[in-house]
Amino acid sequence: MADNQRYLALDVFRGMTVCFMIIVNSPGGNIAYPPLLHASWHGFTPTDLVFPSFLFAVGNAMAFVMSKYEALGANVFWRKTIKRTLIIFLLGYLMYWFPFFQTGEGGTLELKPLAETRIFGVLQRIALCYFFASVILFYGSKNFAVWFSVFALLSYWILMYALGDPSDPYAMVGNYGSKLDLILFNEKHLYHGEGIAFEPEGLLSTLPSIVNVIMGYLVGDYIRRNKSSFESIAKLMLVGAALIFAALTWDIFFPINKKLWTSSFVLLTVGLGTVILAALMYVIDIKKKDKWTYFFVVFGRNPLFIYLLSELALISLLIIPSSENNARDWLNDKFFGSFASPIHASFLFAAFFMLACWTVGYILDRKKIYVRV
Repeated sequence: MADNQRYLALDVFRGMTVCFMIIVNSPGGNIAYPPLLHASWHGFTPTDLVFPSFLFAVGNAMAFVMSKYEALGANVFWRKTIKRTLIIFLLGYLMYWFPFFQTGEGGTLELKPLAETRIFGVLQRIALCYFFASVILFYGSKNFAVWFSVFALLSYWILMYALGDPSDPYAMVGNYGSKLDLILFNEKHLYHGEGIAFEPEGLLSTLPSIVNVIMGYLVGDYIRRNKSSFESIAKLMLVGAALIFAALTWDIFFPINKKLWTSSFVLLTVGLGTVILAALMYVIDIKKKDKWTYFFVVFGRNPLFIYLLSELALISLLIIPSSENNARDWLNDKFFGSFASPIHASFLFAAFFMLACWTVGYILDRKKIYVRV
């Protein structure tokens, strides 16, 4: 399999995750299209696969650059890794602080208090997982990475079970991860979208999410080292199926839960990611059907930039006043809502918003502009 073909399958996979992340995060109004909803607590929906798949794709990409770091030495590795980690984390933090100002008493403009800004989030989790996975993979062997993954998943399970609320250690209120976040961080720094101070990208649940990146690296390294063939694709399919089976078995004892990022959730999403990536390799490399791929490649070539753009653009729409409360609601209710039901209007807005972000990515790609962090 040629390098460009190999990168194509990975770019498509990464692009698909960004595409669907934008759709999921950008419903019109307060009504979300039901198929795009996350599981309310325990359980799994296709939407729950999106974010862990992005972490898996981060690991895929690392498989093609880690050897370069090994050749350049530890100083270059640390400089580049720390710089990238800090930039991604800071961008995530500033995104939650944006637009930086708010209207105070008397109508005066004042700086939004940092004391009420969310510390953790999607980009912050990407930054932390990238950092720790990079260190583990740079200094340790692949066998060590596997054993660390086993240790991380088992340790997380034990901590959650032993230190959580005895009556229900995996409840939103009383799970050990939430207890730890409340102890270490003021509740004002946590996510409140669930109606209480609960951080789905909290500190403790970062431990199992590192495994998504490590396993993505191992799969990417296998793809890098082996030509695309029925044999290699079949092996990936078998590994993915085995991980899915293990996840469903573990679910009996440690429920699959995206918001807690449980160990069974990690195995399920890594297994599904492996199967999907193998399927893409089969279609693109074996069957040579790649004319449809460019749409997703656009997202895959500037993934972090397009994701950040989508979040800032959506926040901007929400703070622009209109007759329907804000610009997003106006576009959703007055335009899409004029010919579609509220639920379908919400989906149409999300699809339109995703296409608008894609257009920016398309322009950047045509101009050969790739924003690297």
